[in-house]
Amino acid sequence: MSGTLLERALDVVELLVDHPEGLPLSEIARLLNIPKSATHRILSHLGRRGYVGQPGDLERYRLNLKLAALGLRFVSRTNVGDICQPVIDRLAQDTGEFVRLALWDGAALTWVAKAQGAQHGLRYDPDMGYPVVLHATATGRVWLGTLPEREAVRLVRQRGFDVPERFPKQRIKDEAALLAELRLTRKRGYGMAVEEGEPGTAAVAVAIETGENYRSPGTLSVAGPIVRMQPERLKEIVPLMQKASHELSELWPLTRMRQDTPPEFTSPVPKQKKGAASKKVKSSNGRAVSRNM
Repeated sequence: MSGTLLERALDVVELLVDHPEGLPLSEIARLLNIPKSATHRILSHLGRRGYVGQPGDLERYRLNLKLAALGLRFVSRTNVGDICQPVIDRLAQDTGEFVRLALWDGAALTWVAKAQGAQHGLRYDPDMGYPVVLHATATGRVWLGTLPEREAVRLVRQRGFDVPERFPKQRIKDEAALLAELRLTRKRGYGMAVEEGEPGTAAVAVAIETGENYRSPGTLSVAGPIVRMQPERLKEIVPLMQKASHELSELWPLTRMRQDTPPEFTSPVPKQKKGAASKKVKSSNGRAVSRNM
């Protein structure tokens, strides 16, 4: 496929991800503003490769499970689950809430592991299939807070300040509000959000610790019903999360890989002399709240 056709094919895939029931050819063409002939050609390519099918209804196209299988195969081969799951399970048990690990794949923050710590009563158990909304979640905010402000703003502006329809409210609507929130997030050492992703829920998130000149590879988050995620309880939860984050940075070799940063975003911190010991960036303790981690 040509570059333009390839981009359109990816647009079709991303559209169908949000429509598991499938869509007619005409609707796909309309939503993506692509001619029907080109849309049919794209769907034919995707169909031949096994990514799209028309099961039971020749008028509708929907994604097959091949794409999901590829994603699961990739995650399994990175050994993320084997290495990180015990830490995530322990954090869920210690907090009694829902815990998730999200990793940056170069284009988005993606949920890759979870554990449920609530054994009875109200349980928060969100769908793992949605991408992390960077500016409107505890997870996204704490990760953006590890970046230079210019790059953080660029990433959010690139995706837009709108939030999905399923979000009950939107707090961050422009660049000024985003920068104010990120500065507060960096100051307290964790991200938070209250009823922004789902009514009645709250979440708090910390970035995975890295050494100097390393970009955070992802985040740990804890979320649950607001009735339990109160400020005094969060004072206990955040230190547990920071401890787990430190454990992941020690266990997981990928967090030690040097991340190349574009020159305009290079940290002004001077380089260490050869032989000098690298320091760990420690987060400050605090409280927090949110839903969609």
